[in-house]
Amino acid sequence: MVKNFRRRGLLLKAAGCFLMTALVYVPLFAQNAQSAAPVQIDPEPFADASRHWYGIAEKTNVIFAKPNQPRYKPRELTAIADNILLYQKDNGGWPKNYDIFAILTPEQKDSLIKAKSVLNTTFDNGTTYTHVAALAQVYTATGVAKYKEAALKGLTFILSAQYANGGWPQYYPLEENYSRHITYNDGAMMGIMQVLKDVVDKKKDYLFVDDAHRRKIEASYLKGLDCILKTQINDDGKLTAWCQQHDEVTLQPAWARKFEPPSICNGESSEIVLFLMSVDKPGKQIINAVQNAVAWFDASKILHTRVKVVQAPPLQTPYRLSTSDRVIVEDETAPPIWTRYYELKTHRPLFCNRDSKVVYSLAEVDRERRDGYGWYTYAPQKVLNAYPSWRQKWAPEKNVLSK
Repeated sequence: MVKNFRRRGLLLKAAGCFLMTALVYVPLFAQNAQSAAPVQIDPEPFADASRHWYGIAEKTNVIFAKPNQPRYKPRELTAIADNILLYQKDNGGWPKNYDIFAILTPEQKDSLIKAKSVLNTTFDNGTTYTHVAALAQVYTATGVAKYKEAALKGLTFILSAQYANGGWPQYYPLEENYSRHITYNDGAMMGIMQVLKDVVDKKKDYLFVDDAHRRKIEASYLKGLDCILKTQINDDGKLTAWCQQHDEVTLQPAWARKFEPPSICNGESSEIVLFLMSVDKPGKQIINAVQNAVAWFDASKILHTRVKVVQAPPLQTPYRLSTSDRVIVEDETAPPIWTRYYELKTHRPLFCNRDSKVVYSLAEVDRERRDGYGWYTYAPQKVLNAYPSWRQKWAPEKNVLSK
């Protein structure tokens, strides 16, 4: 009898321990149940940086990829987050072109720790804002304080890098080159703005942000919106879209790399417009900006045209090995397409070589650039597809696509 009672007592005690354990993990399980998928870090926002780390030996890199370097799986949250902490610099930002999923050797970790005072921090190639978002996600899933602290430090860095006019450079601390310009290229500024908007909107992963930080972030977000509206290109009194980069003082379209001229850039502009469309209860300025950009996308589309990749003999250049070529073919069934660049004032599709010489057809671009750069885009179609429902909700009285 005594043994039975003891056995029952042990069973009850074990059951109690199991119940307590279950209660501790209810929030995470509930989150998984609501999302219908395990919590994991999406590799896609970090893909560009990873490709560079494995494929291009950047001279500023502290560590380099080893042959067949193993990688963490997206579900290994704390291991990946610990990597992000290793890469974070003393000023709160991150350097570009590393793989946060790489399983680092002790020597690689030690090198990163020793280089924390080297402040080559940037927003280029999906850097810094993606790290903040991942840390926020991991903190929400685990409750481990060091991830929250690192995320807040990253947000503080973002605010410190913002210009008074609301824009962000590509690098901060500032460098003496085109990276000082306000950078829409490769989603830099809009990636920052999306993180700030998520904080302001009190999205789930950012509920840890206290009121004092949130007020500062909201002020920064509003300045960023103002900068977006002020940089929309006005050609002869009519608003069009945006350039990849804008002068940080004059806000005018500016040169980036030697083959990236001041122009109307439809790829980056599409991302900007989709962001503006996501703003709840937009004011007149935002509505006007969207309407004019949509009208521009519709007017600048190119019909019956397709870019075809063709075989070509290998061509080694100082910049890269070209193994194919691209040609323009006429195709009556092709969907609308847009060139990456349109000339200011004339609105002609334009292209550019590494010598900064502007040309007006893809065939005139040197093969290495012709084959190695995205000269055409389908991105504006996403805006045109989203426009009818957006207009019905926020601007029913005016349809800029009506003929």
